[in-house]
Amino acid sequence: MSDLIDPGEPPEDQIARLRAIAEALMRRVEQQPDLSEATFAQLQRTTLLEQEVHNRTRELEETLDLLNAANERLASSYREKEAVRTNLINAIEAVQGGFALFSRDEELVLCNSRFGMHMPDLRAALTPGLTFAEYVDLVSRSPHLTLPPGESREDWKRRRLSRHQDQNLRLNVRLNWNRWVQVSEHRTPDGGIVILQTDVTDIMRIERQERERMLDDQARLIRATLEHLDQGVCIFDRQSRLVGWNRRVGEMLAFPLRMFYMGIHAEKLIDWMSESFTFTDGIEGDTVRQWTRRKDGRPPLSFEIESADDLTLGVFAQEMPDRGFVISFTDITNERAAVRALSFLNEALEARVSERTEELEAALAEAALANETKSRFVAAASHDLLQPLSAAKLFLASAEDEASEEAAPVLGKARRALESVEHLMDALVDISRLDSGRTEVHVGKVSLSRLMRQLADELAPEARAKGLDLRVVPTTAVVASDPTYLRRILQNLLTNAVRYTREGSVLMGARRHGNRVTVEVIDTGPGIPEDRMRDIFREFQRLDSAASASEGMGLGLAIVERACSLLNHDLTVTSELGKGTRFAVTLPVLRFDS
Repeated sequence: MSDLIDPGEPPEDQIARLRAIAEALMRRVEQQPDLSEATFAQLQRTTLLEQEVHNRTRELEETLDLLNAANERLASSYREKEAVRTNLINAIEAVQGGFALFSRDEELVLCNSRFGMHMPDLRAALTPGLTFAEYVDLVSRSPHLTLPPGESREDWKRRRLSRHQDQNLRLNVRLNWNRWVQVSEHRTPDGGIVILQTDVTDIMRIERQERERMLDDQARLIRATLEHLDQGVCIFDRQSRLVGWNRRVGEMLAFPLRMFYMGIHAEKLIDWMSESFTFTDGIEGDTVRQWTRRKDGRPPLSFEIESADDLTLGVFAQEMPDRGFVISFTDITNERAAVRALSFLNEALEARVSERTEELEAALAEAALANETKSRFVAAASHDLLQPLSAAKLFLASAEDEASEEAAPVLGKARRALESVEHLMDALVDISRLDSGRTEVHVGKVSLSRLMRQLADELAPEARAKGLDLRVVPTTAVVASDPTYLRRILQNLLTNAVRYTREGSVLMGARRHGNRVTVEVIDTGPGIPEDRMRDIFREFQRLDSAASASEGMGLGLAIVERACSLLNHDLTVTSELGKGTRFAVTLPVLRFDS
């Protein structure tokens, strides 16, 4: 059979060839009637050949049927594949946002028409085979991308590629015209990357509006707090522009409302003060102007101004941490009038001392009563101020918990400012109570060891932050004192030592002297000049005049001296410039615990 047909030919051609051979053989037999043995053998071969052709034809037909069935299945599979591909493409196109698939080699496989729709300049380059790094490079150079402040396009590109290593990534990208796109990256099981892009412009705008609303609420809360104060307050930013004030300051200065507006420069307010008031204490308008213009830090400034109608205002200006500053005005007309009246009365009494002894005693009693009344007034007023300040702190703390990242630093600054005011008010209350002479003390047993450890634990973080060696020498002494005031005395001494010591160490310990014990606080700070020893115990007196309000208002040692005097505890101080200072408080001992 291999000699008669070519197996490489199609089955139809093979069948046709075999039929032609069979027909030729049949015709030859018919043309030769000789039925010799050769002829019969040839006929027999022809018959067998025809049977073989028939069998071969049937096999070829079966093979052809199988081939046709296989072709049909292959065509069906191809149609199913195309249908699946079409459905996949339609599904990707139906995605609301942008969709892109990168292979495990980080080459683009496919993407829908919405991918990169916010950057039309990228559409032509988004073709299969584009690498992920090339895609990020195209995005970084697109004019539609809005970069964060202070960040270059190369910086953005490096930051984007570094975050690409995360297993699942989600970030917001800002575009021009105040549009936002959220980009999500997800890893596929085979190591590929799926990128989804969602337009979140509306969501970001709603969040921004809500954040602005919260800031407005917080601003109203702060304004309500300012309006509750009896002092006039003006708040200026670092460019000396007015950003906040209360109604009281306008009443005190009689400043025209048409000139009192947001953004007015501080020098206009100072010009008005120079025209309408007289400066005292050796201060002039130019001095205040120069203070507002300083770039190297502004030390606290305090002075008084007087108007033609005998109105006297105490003015206190202080810089804030953000280089802005606050100017407060306090009506001290009554206090100054009382001082002037007392001064006039003293002069008259000195001239008539020999004749009017009784009147002098009455006047002194009246002056003492006025001083006591003033102390009670300050204590009461400070107490009333602490209530709204505490409420404001609670509101700010609540707002901080829900604030955005942009608003949180501003709220933190406001909270710290209120805490500084609260600490000052607490100190004023203590001073007023001690000056009033009616402070109640409750002397009991106080364990020095426990108290000293507590104070050391409280100040340890601040000491570590400054690199100081804070040490406490333990003692077993149990002393007789008022627990509250003794704690305040030692706390102020230790706080001052840590605050004003820049390097070295601070030591707190106790020495026994018979039935008494002396608690000592020794530091390696700058020391105190001999001629300033008494000044440090006065209110609002600080050796470092350039220190900020956060470092104290100069009331701590005044409270220490008054409290020691009230409790009959001896207080001594020795100091050497450049080497350090030693404060010592002597207390009666009840016992020594084993």
